[in-house]
Amino acid sequence: MNISMWVSVLVLLSAFTSRIGADELHQIQLTERISGSAGDVLEDDPVGRLKVFVYELPSKYNKKILQKDPRCLTHMFAAEIFMHRFLMSSPVRTLNPEEADWLYTPVYTTCDLTPNGLPLPFKSPRMMRSAIQLISSNWPYWNRTEGADHFFVVPHDFGACFHYQEEKAIERGILPLLQRATLVQTFGQRNHVCLNEGSITIPPYAPPQKMQAHLIPPDTPRSIFVYFRGLFYDVGNDPEGGYYARGARAAVWENFKDNPLFDISTEHPTTYYEDMQRAVFCLCPLGWAPWSPRLVEGVIFGCIPVIIADDIVLPFADAIPWEDIGVFVAEKDVPNLDTILTSIPPEVILRKQRLLANPSMKQAMLFPQPAQPGDAFHQILNGLARKLPHDKSVYLKPGEKILNWTAGPVGDLKPW
Repeated sequence: MNISMWVSVLVLLSAFTSRIGADELHQIQLTERISGSAGDVLEDDPVGRLKVFVYELPSKYNKKILQKDPRCLTHMFAAEIFMHRFLMSSPVRTLNPEEADWLYTPVYTTCDLTPNGLPLPFKSPRMMRSAIQLISSNWPYWNRTEGADHFFVVPHDFGACFHYQEEKAIERGILPLLQRATLVQTFGQRNHVCLNEGSITIPPYAPPQKMQAHLIPPDTPRSIFVYFRGLFYDVGNDPEGGYYARGARAAVWENFKDNPLFDISTEHPTTYYEDMQRAVFCLCPLGWAPWSPRLVEGVIFGCIPVIIADDIVLPFADAIPWEDIGVFVAEKDVPNLDTILTSIPPEVILRKQRLLANPSMKQAMLFPQPAQPGDAFHQILNGLARKLPHDKSVYLKPGEKILNWTAGPVGDLKPW
């Protein structure tokens, strides 16, 4: 389909939403429930299916770090903070560790920020080791499984590999002491050393109240075909180009900067959220890591996510039918992005939009305050509940040791 034909389709889509009232449109959008097992999983209630014990750590591992830099509450790595707060008042919490199915260690490893607000991961391994040494010395539960019935929230770019550059993250690997634990992390990529089998992949944090404040009427026509705001090159960290985003973002810019169907720029306008609600497709390319808040924003604002990140493992993939709501484009196919998107029939687009309008889908991507049924907190608990009961093999024999406490880079072994 050429550009002129797609302009006509955009007009038809806009006319469809304009001819009917907001209430009627709302009813049409809600008619498509997520079918099959995914819909059932999405609506699961974890309460009564598991009990979680929260270790009480000295405040230097969490609250004092946050007091030092409150920006940690609003950045995309904030899930570690809000999960801690949620669990403290959750009905799944137990004060008796003997009856707990899972044990949780609240460590804020992404709350050491640069002046620009980016997390520095260099102290994180020592901080995590220190916390594990503390719980293994003061409670008996770590030692009976070496962490196999424990979970940790590690929302760094590459999870518990604790580095923001993939090459160095791969070189580091997952912190050895976390190899048996369940990791709750934003990073997800198949066949990658930074993703253990059994990890729970979650959405990055996006501020619910802020997005709510930017909602526009649901019958607003979607007059933008493709939308993206963000970096195409990272000159500071990748001066020669080609390494950042494996060249995918650069290919978007080089091929489509002058294409009238593509509204793409490095500028981040104050109308960013409103613009997403006026767009049919929102690009979600990898950056340094395969994930970004654009996945959350696309779902919340009904903008079909165009996922450009080979082998990505998406949040709550057993509950959210990403293949039905999104479009997957291989990194090598970015130069053909216009052809790929203009070839999608309008009826397929409308179905994706109806699915995206499902409130359960949106709720699952958010960490609201206070928590709501079906939100990301509850999806994490659902993931933990589905891993129960623990296999008897996770419990070690008296005196048995599997983990190597002296493994890893020498710098990680220094006291924190």
